[in-house]
Amino acid sequence: MTEPLPAVVHARPGTVANGYPIGMLCAQWNIPFVPGDLNHAATFDFPMRYVEVDGLIGADILRGDGAKFTDLMVDAARALEAEGVRAITSNCGFMAGYQGVVADAVRIPVFLSSLLQLNLVTHLVGRDRRVGVLAANSRAVTEDLLADVGFADHRRIVVQGLEDFPHFREVIFDEVGRMEPARFAAEVVEGARRLQEEHPDVGAIVVECSDLPAYSAAIRAATGLPVYDWASFIDYVHHAVAPRTYTGAY
Repeated sequence: MTEPLPAVVHARPGTVANGYPIGMLCAQWNIPFVPGDLNHAATFDFPMRYVEVDGLIGADILRGDGAKFTDLMVDAARALEAEGVRAITSNCGFMAGYQGVVADAVRIPVFLSSLLQLNLVTHLVGRDRRVGVLAANSRAVTEDLLADVGFADHRRIVVQGLEDFPHFREVIFDEVGRMEPARFAAEVVEGARRLQEEHPDVGAIVVECSDLPAYSAAIRAATGLPVYDWASFIDYVHHAVAPRTYTGAY
């Protein structure tokens, strides 16, 4: 069934386009964005409303020093809601620190971090297995950050960071502005392999970083484990706020 036409459609003052189902609050980075990265428009099969939040410094958030940006996030989220988006995400998993305050500030779904999947994925694997978290910065995956996404059973996860891999570090942390895709991919896959080798009881991987969904297929191939990344999480929420219309013969 198709949706009925509305009786009246109203203009939204200050907007130049309608119809964005998801809005993404973006920190400022100097990082190349490849297909599969959240900040590459071809990653999604629907229009994404990208909003650069002026003054929101990605490097500070990545290092766990983002509390000073809370008001910027709230104001930007409210502006997105006023534009008519149906849900709000972000482009750094460590924006989890804003999850509660931003969700409280608007009346549409908010999912600012891939780490929100942890409660679900730990229930999908057996109780004798753990979930591996592949993170840009393991040092910033603190108990406080996990509390921000409502996750408390720290015994059920293990964290592998990529911060000490040289090319990953220069691209993501040092923001040199260039990437060697094959080298970058090899380091990400090596991080996943290391996670599995050091923790053979891991039954699934949750990918924290917004730059890593491009490598989920390679991670799956290298480890044989299910991979829950952020792009697929966004697809999931998109189907909730813009349900698919089914057609076919009865």
